[in-house]
Amino acid sequence: MSGSILDFVPLWTGILGLGVCLYVLLDGFDLGVGILFGFMPDTASRNLVMNSIAPIWDGNETWLVLGGIGLLAAFPLAFAIIIPAVYFPILVMLLALVFRGVAFEFRYREADHRTFWDYGFGIGSTVATFAQGVVLGAFIQGFKVEGRHFAGSSMDFLTPFSLLTGVALLFGYGLLGAGWLVLKTEGPLQAQARRLGRLCLIGVVLGIGAVSIWTPLMDADIARRWFSWPNIAFLAPVPLLAGVTTLWAWRAFGGKAEATPFIAGILLFLLSFLGIAISLWPMIVPHRYTLWEAAADPNTQAFLLVGTLFLLPVILMYTGWSYWVFRGKVRADEGYH
Repeated sequence: MSGSILDFVPLWTGILGLGVCLYVLLDGFDLGVGILFGFMPDTASRNLVMNSIAPIWDGNETWLVLGGIGLLAAFPLAFAIIIPAVYFPILVMLLALVFRGVAFEFRYREADHRTFWDYGFGIGSTVATFAQGVVLGAFIQGFKVEGRHFAGSSMDFLTPFSLLTGVALLFGYGLLGAGWLVLKTEGPLQAQARRLGRLCLIGVVLGIGAVSIWTPLMDADIARRWFSWPNIAFLAPVPLLAGVTTLWAWRAFGGKAEATPFIAGILLFLLSFLGIAISLWPMIVPHRYTLWEAAADPNTQAFLLVGTLFLLPVILMYTGWSYWVFRGKVRADEGYH
């Protein structure tokens, strides 16, 4: 239906992209806080770290639900192929998120076992992040497809490339988490967040570099898209902006600015997101099906769009309101109880 009056695919692509992007940024920073949680020097610091995300952490996962439901509703063929291909890492991710949530609640209610729940929170955050990175790597590589079905094995997702993206995402979420802690904390804890932020930034740069080199080597079409003329001239601003943003983030973590490290981390993620989109467009099942080939019937898309366009502004408003209400520095005497 591409180009017709009933072509809702670009709109659904935008909604799905928005959901995935907001999930990665919002749940990414609170997962990053969990990854960095174990590097805090004492109980008081760990309590402040917890308090910094307590009012908003569970609401961030709304976007994960939106992304999953949006994929199922608007692009059912893609859902039917992608989910079986990455079923195991998705299961691990969901179990880790559940355990992380349980640990978050119980550390406040079981003081005698707080150390155990602290470890659980950090491990749950780390495992969930790594699993998401593995899913991303498997997606970029593509899946073995026969007809309209996934034809590979349950372990096809496990490759050196997907393990690389898993590790890279750990550093990426750590970078966002460090930026959030710089924004929300003060004194020695903020200084520790700045140090950790710089270490994570080094890991992010190495990860982006490795993925950027490996991806075109895996697929000749992606290599031609980036390096053929005149594409290379049009697309050169993306890696150049990423380089400038990296330098900006490095200086921000080493200086006195408080909001800039978090903003720079977000921008670096957005540029990475744009790079992946450029490499794979218009595929939703990489190297096999385009967005239009995997889309639901236009009537189905139109029906689902009515409710989505009503609910999406509501979700955006309550998300924005919650961040506004809990703005400012976190205090030791204010937090989750």
